[in-house]
Amino acid sequence: MKIGITEDMIEEVAEMRGLDPGSVSSAVARALVAAYKRRPGAPEEARVMLDLVSGDLRIFGQELDEDGNVIEEWEDTEMSPEEFGRIAAQTFKQVINQGIREAVRDQVFEIYEGREGDLVTGIVQQVDGRRTILDLGDAEAVMPGSERIPFERLDRGNRVKALIIEVRSEGKGPQIVLSRSHPDFVRRLLELEVPELEDGTIEIRAIAREPGHRTKLAVASNDPNVDAKGACVGARGSRVRQIVNELRGEKVDVVQWNEDPARLIAEALGPAKVIEVRLDDEADPPLATVIVSEQQLSLAIGKEGQNARLAARLSGYRVDIRSDVEDRAPVEPVDEVATEEATEEPSEAAPGVEAVAGDEAPAEQPAAEEAAAEQPATMAGAVAAAVGTDDSVDTTDEPLTEIEEPTPPSDEAPAPADDQDAAEEGDAPEAETSEDE
Repeated sequence: MKIGITEDMIEEVAEMRGLDPGSVSSAVARALVAAYKRRPGAPEEARVMLDLVSGDLRIFGQELDEDGNVIEEWEDTEMSPEEFGRIAAQTFKQVINQGIREAVRDQVFEIYEGREGDLVTGIVQQVDGRRTILDLGDAEAVMPGSERIPFERLDRGNRVKALIIEVRSEGKGPQIVLSRSHPDFVRRLLELEVPELEDGTIEIRAIAREPGHRTKLAVASNDPNVDAKGACVGARGSRVRQIVNELRGEKVDVVQWNEDPARLIAEALGPAKVIEVRLDDEADPPLATVIVSEQQLSLAIGKEGQNARLAARLSGYRVDIRSDVEDRAPVEPVDEVATEEATEEPSEAAPGVEAVAGDEAPAEQPAAEEAAAEQPATMAGAVAAAVGTDDSVDTTDEPLTEIEEPTPPSDEAPAPADDQDAAEEGDAPEAETSEDE
């Protein structure tokens, strides 16, 4: 029977939907089978043969066994086109639309399958807290909230670029996942602006990014006549400025790649000036101790440690930044203890030195005894000085109480009495002169 479906109609639908004519023809055949099976008394399975040149349709009923194999097949010649049309009109419309949608999904999946890492441009269709829907022209893509740039505002109708990070086939069709926070998004943007990256003259060796804040790229040149860093920045920063605008103001630092990790770390910590970089490759992870001046310390660390973190990701080393003042003035533990004791107990400084040096007597003690001997502090010392330094005179048996008592005048010893009065009046120079005599 003739149903009026021709090859021209199939091609017109395929062109209108942007599909392959074979996919549309298969969808029509499935729709005809579904419409026939809904007829009262129809067999459990059927197949159709559609001649697109003449528009003829032949329907074959099938009987299946328990395993789904065809055990009997016959052609249904009793159904008229009018009867088929009355039964299947609505079913055919639903099934053909579904078949076309499935064909579109399959075609979209084939177009975007394997394109992970490519840069695409889309128009924002819907924005909420969980995701953003973008229209890519021939497909719709979704960008989860975690893949957006933090604090970035996207309004409906905005035209933005994004990176394809995943293409998967699901029941509702292919799912295209986009990202604007991935580090490779900056890489692809730079490749659009720098032709030398496309032809291989310059290559990006490493990239570290904190989305919405700062990105650092390490570039190297395969041509000694081409400056990799200058080519990426452009004249007066024209090339890198385009990337900053697309990233909504995110800072982009381009550094020169170096095979020496120490030089790479020093370059990555710019604009801070590094004095020295010490590497410890035996540590896990490898450690790089960076020495900068006291004035450059905060600049090297960056806001909330951002500059140091990006340098660590770029080089693969754990970065420890110190000032030169801290580095060149190490304090030994033993000296710290001695210094603390001297500070806390200044009156016991001499005993502290003595404890450290040993049990020997201090050298200042004899001098102190001589000073005490030269200055008589008692009445006995004054009397001894007045008598003289004769060793034959023994004054040890005379107590001080007897000396302090007044003695009667005597003609036999006038000199000691006069000298004693002089000593009591504080005439120390005469006692010293008598001693010298």
